[in-house]
Amino acid sequence: MSGQDQRQFSRVTVNKEFASIESFIAEYVTNVSRGGVFIRSRQPLPVGTRVNLRFTLLIDEIETIEGIGEVVRVLSDGEDTGMGVEFRELSAEARATIDRLLAIPR
Repeated sequence: MSGQDQRQFSRVTVNKEFASIESFIAEYVTNVSRGGVFIRSRQPLPVGTRVNLRFTLLIDEIETIEGIGEVVRVLSDGEDTGMGVEFRELSAEARATIDRLLAIPR
């Protein structure tokens, strides 16, 4: 195979390293579950868009979660504007990190 990208679906990267606090406020991950995340965004992507995910969680230390997701819902409700992204591909390590986060009593 050549060096061309062999992915079945095109993807958009979300929650990359932020250049400024304004960028961070415009787009960030909230509401992590075992199945996916909600990403607040002023410009949510359309349902069906595949995305490269990269975000951090603070448990005992900073943990980075990377994987592939798909936008499954879009919410346009003022302050809660964003998109629900369902995980499609996560490593076993990333899943274990999310499980540890969700096991912490709130």
